Amino acid sequence: MMKTNMRCRSVFLLITVTLVSAVSLPAQPSAGTQIVVAAAADLSSALKEIGDDFEKNTGVKVQFSFAASGALTQQIENGAPFDVFFSADMDYPRHLIAAGEADGATLYQYAVGKLVLWVPEDSPLDVEHKGIQVLLDPSVKKIAIANPQHAPYGRAAVAALSHFKLYDQVKDRLVLGENIAQAAQFAESGNAQVGFVALAHAVAPAMKGKGKYWEVPADAYPPLAQGAVLLSHSQHKKEAAEFLAYMRTKEAQDVLLRYGFSLLQQK
Repeated sequence: MMKTNMRCRSVFLLITVTLVSAVSLPAQPSAGTQIVVAAAADLSSALKEIGDDFEKNTGVKVQFSFAASGALTQQIENGAPFDVFFSADMDYPRHLIAAGEADGATLYQYAVGKLVLWVPEDSPLDVEHKGIQVLLDPSVKKIAIANPQHAPYGRAAVAALSHFKLYDQVKDRLVLGENIAQAAQFAESGNAQVGFVALAHAVAPAMKGKGKYWEVPADAYPPLAQGAVLLSHSQHKKEAAEFLAYMRTKEAQDVLLRYGFSLLQQK
């Protein structure tokens, strides 16, 4: 009988210690969670760096889907399982908010993008000094831009061409990429002699040193104010909000600055 009591007492103590230990352990609900971020193609290098840093700090994995902002907006409206949306403009996020697909309270301007005219390093075109006038050179048969129907950078390129009164002269030579990243690929591969690309692509490791570029004056196209928003149907709103908050930290903003973005914030 004594042995039975001792055995019961031991089992009781073991259960008690186990429960106390379980209660005293710090909860880490975020660790091991994965969020899916839909992002404009100009962010492909910068956000990957930021996402890696965020995962190291929080344990939350970040998966990215990069495409034209308009194409991502359509995917979100069709039920794509994204948690956060980083657009290359403010209009697409506002459209999603109006449609009930995004939380308006979380919308903020995270950066301002810049447009450049880029040519390969071995190109005879002196884009750095002649700027947009190189488009009139007879050797320029194709000019790569992002599709203006769903890419803000494509609309910026068209606006710049119109500003310099060159659109009608070169419109038949425009080659449309699905997004700004594909436009950069066309220029880098030689499928186009010149390309309107994001400064973020021109300075990214994949293209840095492979070409020359001219920064299109900011007054030649509407500001590429870029907005981020948390999506209404996110299954991981806590972690998604944490990622949006991390984007405001000095560490994340330093990465954006290094990729040529400016950080003028909405007031």
